Amino acid sequence: MPSVVKINVLTVPDEQREVLEKRFASRVGSVEGSDGFEWFELLRPVEGTDQYLVYTRWRSEEDFQNWMATSMRGSHGGAQGEGGERPKPAASGSTLWSFEVVQQAAPTE
Repeated sequence: MPSVVKINVLTVPDEQREVLEKRFASRVGSVEGSDGFEWFELLRPVEGTDQYLVYTRWRSEEDFQNWMATSMRGSHGGAQGEGGERPKPAASGSTLWSFEVVQQAAPTE
């Protein structure tokens, strides 16, 4: 069974970039122990776009869905700001892309 890749495309205004990156840095470890999790990367745009890519790779679609139903909700939905209210989202839009890995390569030694 091939791994699955989920890419969350986040539209982030310039003034919110630092906020988004700090929020991701503060949640380090929240996905790494999840069953079926294989890889994570937060990709910052260099030029020509305001869209960050959040790349995750999973052993199966079922593993991703299980994470979505449990751990992800806690790591994304439970954050509290000052005064107990939830902080404003750093992204102004989000789209989820899904892929199956059909080929891969690693550096040769």
